[in-house]
Amino acid sequence: MKKIDLNCDMGELPEAIAAGTQEALMPSFTSVNIACGGHAGDEQTMKTTIEQALRWKLAIGAHPGYPDRVNFGRLEMKIPAEAVVETVFEQVGALAHVAAACGASLIHVKPHGALYNQAVRNRELAEAIAQGVAQWSRDVVLVGLAGSPMLDVFRKAGFTVAAEAFADRRYEPDGTLRSRKFEDALIRNPEEAAWQALSIAERGIVIASDGSEVSVDAQTLCIHGDTPGAVKIAETVARTLREAGVTLCAPSQS
Repeated sequence: MKKIDLNCDMGELPEAIAAGTQEALMPSFTSVNIACGGHAGDEQTMKTTIEQALRWKLAIGAHPGYPDRVNFGRLEMKIPAEAVVETVFEQVGALAHVAAACGASLIHVKPHGALYNQAVRNRELAEAIAQGVAQWSRDVVLVGLAGSPMLDVFRKAGFTVAAEAFADRRYEPDGTLRSRKFEDALIRNPEEAAWQALSIAERGIVIASDGSEVSVDAQTLCIHGDTPGAVKIAETVARTLREAGVTLCAPSQS
């Protein structure tokens, strides 16, 4: 039987938390990646998101990004590796502190935005991310793009890894994500996202922007909480996977 984790980036939009939109996403997922003060998030949004995740019995992970709130952590930056180590350590530690106060613990860490995408190709940056997390703990799963060298770096640093694919993002022929500067970078149609998710879960295949097939061996699938229509997309993806006999389950270190 096929198994896969369905994850979502959360704790990023205070207005979504206040409106109840964020919690409306949670029944569809098995894990959440919570912004922890870099690109977004503060102690209150972390606390609220953790409490919501606990209600829905979701695995909780940290979602550290570049400390660049103006650009939501999606603008590429060139900062010293030491600074990356420090900010990742501080962000993960901040969420872990709030989680402990809520009676929860962190299961995984997934970098955000430009930090994630740059680390796909930049081994030094991936090493800095791993070092930052390791300063807090190695007893977590590190999430990275399926098929990318960043996963090898994370493994070499002593971490269990989870290879990630995306239900709501288009791919390039080399297996990287299509840049958000392109209009078609996001998949907004729920049925199309569900088809891509099922193709990944069952066949390990996505159709790239040029129409070619790309191999994607993933243990976790992401849907972005800030994608327009995310609630409907998540519901459709989760239902489609379950109806096809795919078991949705959170990541583990086993």
